[in-house]
Amino acid sequence: MAANFWASSHSKQLLDPEDVDVVPAADRERGITTEEFRLVKIHMSSHIWRLAQQVKVRQRVIATAITYFRRVYTRKSMSEYDPRLVAPACLYLASKVEESTVQARLLVFYIKKMCSDDKYRFEIKDILEMEMKLLEALDYYLVVYHPYRPLLHLLQDAGVTDLTQFAWGLVNDTYKMDLILVQPPYMIALACIYIASVLKDKDTTSWFEELHVDMNIVKNISMEILDFYETYKVDPQRGLSDEKISPIMNKLPAKA
Repeated sequence: MAANFWASSHSKQLLDPEDVDVVPAADRERGITTEEFRLVKIHMSSHIWRLAQQVKVRQRVIATAITYFRRVYTRKSMSEYDPRLVAPACLYLASKVEESTVQARLLVFYIKKMCSDDKYRFEIKDILEMEMKLLEALDYYLVVYHPYRPLLHLLQDAGVTDLTQFAWGLVNDTYKMDLILVQPPYMIALACIYIASVLKDKDTTSWFEELHVDMNIVKNISMEILDFYETYKVDPQRGLSDEKISPIMNKLPAKA
């Protein structure tokens, strides 16, 4: 189940949790706090999701794009790499890597249709130039493993395939967090199954025991997911409200 992951470049890119929400010096100088840094990542992850729905790409493309987006900001500042441009460029790059290529002109068209704020609007050349910068920022490590495939396998193994839709939705929501940067995908899948089992009154205790996984880790990931729901109210169609996100985005430099 996890053998291929541990042999992958993705596994070597896993980070310690304390390394993913470190605000770069350039952003701190602009007054960006740790919480605001986190809010921008949440909001722009939703932006990628909405844009992806317009261009109709597979779930895997969206997940890969958001992973790239979040990984970039463990290495680069938002002051240097404008998240409003990085987001569509990540979707463009992910669509090519996942062999579901979306033309840059389509992204430009739908961004202009979706966003009235000129700061979100870019031209084709902007996306293509940012794509090259992203490749360097990601050190050309582009293979990403996701929880979806192990989720389906594990649900079947546990005999609780009726939890598929609920657990799948939980996995989707983990991309509003940095879990994919710090946890193996199959552990995220297990945590989502654990939450779904508890909330839907399914007894999977003996099944989990047979897996011989560290249940402390599974429960800690589960608590992190539930804490996210408790802390952040994210509109799936709009992301965070303009009142909450605009003052933060205004601290960042806009395109000339």
